[in-house]
Amino acid sequence: MITQIYMDAVASFKQATSLETDKKINLVYGLNGTGKSTISNFLYEPTESAFLHCKKTQDQSIPILVYNQKFIRDNFFVADNLKGIFSLSKENKAAEQKIAEATKKQAELEQSLQSKRAVKEQATQEFTTQKQRATEEVWSIKKTYAGGDRVLEYCLEGLKGQKEKLFAHLQGISKPANEPERGVQTLRKEVETLKGDDAQPQQRLGMLLFQAHAVETNQLLGTSILGNTDSEVAALIEGLGNADWVNQGLAYLPDGIGDSEVQCPFCQESTITTKFIENVKSYFDTSYQNQIDELVGLLKKYHTAIEALPEIGQFTGHPFALERKSVFSTKYRLLVAAMRKNIGELEKKVKNPKTVISLSDTKVMVAEFNEEVASINQAIDEYNSKLQNREAEIAKLKEEFWFLMRWQYDQTISRFEQDRQATNQKLKGIDTEIGNTNADLTKVKKEITEAQKQTVNVDAAVDSINAGLLDIGIDNFSVQKHSERLYRVVRADESEDAFHSLSEGEKMMISFLYFCELCKGKSSTEDTHAKRIVVIDDPISSLSHVFIFNVGQLIRSVFFRGDRFCQVIVLTHSLYFFYELTDPNHDRREKTQKLFRLSKPSSGSVIQEMKYEEIQNDYQAYWSLVNDQSQPPALIANCMRNIVEYFFNFVRKKDLNNVFQMPELQDNKFQAFCRYINRESHSLGQNIIDMKEFDYAIFKEGLRLVFEKAGYPEHFKAMSKC
Repeated sequence: MITQIYMDAVASFKQATSLETDKKINLVYGLNGTGKSTISNFLYEPTESAFLHCKKTQDQSIPILVYNQKFIRDNFFVADNLKGIFSLSKENKAAEQKIAEATKKQAELEQSLQSKRAVKEQATQEFTTQKQRATEEVWSIKKTYAGGDRVLEYCLEGLKGQKEKLFAHLQGISKPANEPERGVQTLRKEVETLKGDDAQPQQRLGMLLFQAHAVETNQLLGTSILGNTDSEVAALIEGLGNADWVNQGLAYLPDGIGDSEVQCPFCQESTITTKFIENVKSYFDTSYQNQIDELVGLLKKYHTAIEALPEIGQFTGHPFALERKSVFSTKYRLLVAAMRKNIGELEKKVKNPKTVISLSDTKVMVAEFNEEVASINQAIDEYNSKLQNREAEIAKLKEEFWFLMRWQYDQTISRFEQDRQATNQKLKGIDTEIGNTNADLTKVKKEITEAQKQTVNVDAAVDSINAGLLDIGIDNFSVQKHSERLYRVVRADESEDAFHSLSEGEKMMISFLYFCELCKGKSSTEDTHAKRIVVIDDPISSLSHVFIFNVGQLIRSVFFRGDRFCQVIVLTHSLYFFYELTDPNHDRREKTQKLFRLSKPSSGSVIQEMKYEEIQNDYQAYWSLVNDQSQPPALIANCMRNIVEYFFNFVRKKDLNNVFQMPELQDNKFQAFCRYINRESHSLGQNIIDMKEFDYAIFKEGLRLVFEKAGYPEHFKAMSKC
């Protein structure tokens, strides 16, 4: 069944419009030029380039048989002979039974096939949804790294425009065996250092050098420095333990005192004699003084070495040392503190040479500090080396970035892969079932074809068409068998092909009967379809009124009843015919029929649903157009024709033949009016070619005379707003 017919950008359909239905019988009413033929032509040959923007939604693969002008031209006007119509013979009962059983099985298999395809479609759709979810999750990589500082955006080159492409790229990367050691921030910093404007080679840090390590291990520091033990005052000085104090006091004694006693620089008493001075000086002999001088030299050297140390800022100020600034500062501070402590010990030794001291060995501390310097220098060397191969290093960082992304999004990729494998396994099973069902279906169709070879013939179709012609009063021509599979139209008592001599109405009638037989029978022995969709476009456009009822009855009996045709679409310009096909029973109509109206405003043809009650409203609309003299002549004449048809044939059930014979309408000025209004053809858009024939006042007066002569002058006055 067709559930939607979508029309756009073709002929009068300037904008998109659609017919949507869930009913078996669909009746479409529209004046000529509104697009009925365009719809039927689309359903007849939907692959034509003109219908590029049109489409139909069909829930099953069921053949669509279309009756329209193209069908008539293809089957009658081009070829001399009609195509053979195959109908099943009722005489071969065994074959009939076999066909019936096989047809039933075919329907079951087709239903099963449809169900399996629906399951496959659902599984595919579910997987599509799962993939879309995974794709959206991975797309956050683009959202995160294509904005902001954009440092890592180069990693997404060629992947920022399509979500599926980015997802496929990440999916194609193998998951790393171990979690990447470096995170996004580390990679970002490396890229910045390589791609930034400040990306220049860096100077290495100098090592920390200290020139006085030997002082810290000098043996003199562990020696108690003493004076001349032979001096008379040696015992006293050593006993007091204040040699340094005494030595310092010598500087305050005069160079010569003679035999007198001088004041002591310590106790301030006149106790110092020449002999005492000689004894004291003899204690501080040359050996003692040399050791003291050496000790003072060590202190000075140590001081000088400390002052020569570089400032800590020379290390911590380097860009590559910023992360290790705290470590550098701490080690430098501890080193300097140890050296300052050693200075204190040395000064203590100088003041009290007898004291034995031990200095901190700073060699290890300097070495540890220089290890940090070496580590930074290694990083600097690596960076400088990378600068020399900048493009290759940036490419490596890009690869490292994607390995990191693959690790971070592994849960998404793994879940998708599981879904994909599960779906493929499920689809594989469904495809196997579909293949088996298709094989069974092919086998059943072959059985039907073989059975039909014994029963199919054209004789029954010929007899049925001829019977149909007689039923509607046509006995001056008939269809005769031409060959085994073809037949032709001949007139009574003639054997020549007479199809091209038929009137338009006769051609339409026989072509429609042929179409009915084609739909009821088989187009070939290979035709195995049990169901059909039928589209009928204006089958009464060239018929006289006497045949319209017959065609309506034929459509109802052949197409509306029974289950042979799962859907019927009828398009017509005739309001009377439209009403004839409409089921008057409200409940039945609601279940099986849907009514539509085709109209053509300035924006293009539009398809709208139509209520049963609106049929009367169209009659009112015809009058409103007729009363508007500014409307196009062809449209006014067409509406007058529809008013006459609707009122006298549909409402009053009267024949107008006598009306148009009245003397008043025989005047020459009414000849154009009578020709257009009483003409069998309703296609007035084609009938009125010479617009000079149309005179609004004369046509309006002629319409008035028709109603007055028929006995309805008041109706004309009311509808004309006179």
